[in-house]
Amino acid sequence: MALAILSAAEIATLAFKKFLESGAGELAKHFTTAAIAKMEELRKMIWDKLRDNYKAENALTAVEKGSSSDLERVADYLKVIMNEQPEFAKEIQAIAQEIHTGKIHDNSSKTMNVNDNGKGLQNNIDNIEGGTNYFGQEIHIHQGSD
Repeated sequence: MALAILSAAEIATLAFKKFLESGAGELAKHFTTAAIAKMEELRKMIWDKLRDNYKAENALTAVEKGSSSDLERVADYLKVIMNEQPEFAKEIQAIAQEIHTGKIHDNSSKTMNVNDNGKGLQNNIDNIEGGTNYFGQEIHIHQGSD
């Protein structure tokens, strides 16, 4: 099975997630300890690669202070480096995939009882990665006759 290629924006988001989350506790709810350690490794690699670019350094510093708007600038600088240096791109892609693998998935079950011709809806959106909510219009269950 081929691994998905992550964009520079997705890689930057993974690398700097701990600075953009509401706290380390929130991050630990969604990623394994090993994945969080890999985030730090990825962050350091990006810093080392962009360190010589004054504007990139300013953006990196701002992101580490919690500026999500500067994350887009970091992603833009990262995209350029990834295009110029394919070996570096492969390295950070691999680390980003390891982080993705360390994501804790919600496998909890949900039960809903609907009585008296009522209607019920359930949804679950992965609020760490974003997502789309799909609502069904009507569900018809027909009991077969025995």
